[in-house]
This record gives sequence, C-alpha cells and structure tokens, in this order.
Amino acid sequence: MNRPPALLWFAVLLLLLLPTAAGRVLLDLVGGVALVLLALPLLLTGLGWIGWKVLQSRMVTCPACGTASVKGVERCPACGISMPVGSTASASANDAVPASDVTIDVTAQEVNSDS
Repeated sequence: MNRPPALLWFAVLLLLLLPTAAGRVLLDLVGGVALVLLALPLLLTGLGWIGWKVLQSRMVTCPACGTASVKGVERCPACGISMPVGSTASASANDAVPASDVTIDVTAQEVNSDS
C-alpha cells in the first residue's frame, strides 16, 4: 500500500499543536466533523419519530376487521365495509361492539380414528 511519509504526519501534528491560523482551522474542521457525526443520528431519530407520529395521526382503524388505513377512504380495503367519517368514530365503534361478537371461540375435541 501507499502509506504517507512520516514527515506528512509530523507536519499535521505540528499544525495541531502550534497556535497558528492553519492549526486553528484544522482543529475547527475536525471539531465540526465530529459534531456532525454525533448530532446527525440524534437529528435523524427525532425526524423519524415526528414522521411516525404524523403517520399515526393520519390513520383510521376499520371497526369490523381492525385493518388500519389512511383517513379519507370510503371503504375498508380488507373487508369492504363503509369506514366511519370522523376520526374519533373508529374508536367509539370499537368500544360499542362486544368482544364476544367479533372473536371466534375454538374448542378442542378428541377424534377417534378406530373406524
């Protein structure tokens, strides 16, 4: 490999240690790059969280099957039932239906295969 000569590393070290204008510019540049590398993941995380909350606020749940879809659709894409008009109607519709009406009860039975 082509390694830079030791004299180049010595010159960079001198620029960092000596209080010259070039050394200060180099230190400011290194500090700025380090700040960007540390702040960028935090900034992207915050923007992702805000985007997730905006997406959640634009979703509505089907009162029949529970499929989530974007507000403003007239029919559920999964079951075809008419979607509620208001954004709070889906929450009240889910509370109005008893859970026993929308769940399936499964019972286990023993099957004899002697025949």
